[in-house]
Amino acid sequence: MYLEDKMNRLDKLSTRALIKLWIGVENRKQLLYFRSLNPKGGHYTQEQKKYAIEKARSIGARATSRLLNLPRRTIQRWLREKGVMVKRCPDWVYDWAYWRRKRREKWERIMSYRK
Repeated sequence: MYLEDKMNRLDKLSTRALIKLWIGVENRKQLLYFRSLNPKGGHYTQEQKKYAIEKARSIGARATSRLLNLPRRTIQRWLREKGVMVKRCPDWVYDWAYWRRKRREKWERIMSYRK
């Protein structure tokens, strides 16, 4: 039902909105998979912990926290228990920030010539 309602509006969506929609659907699938690892609820199972740790390794602890609706400290505790070191954010974020800074510097130089 959720996806069908969204699919009916595809012709009205911009490319950016379409991308956001598909990301939201994929994130929802991952959350539902995580929850399906423990259908009874209650304490987190070893499978859930393992899945969260693998996610944290690939996308970082903060993003995993948002994706799986878990407290960040819970994920960090599981990582510490397993002896897993995870960076604050993935490597590509550092590269992106570097190039963003370079772009800003370039435009500042260009704008200073116009003054």
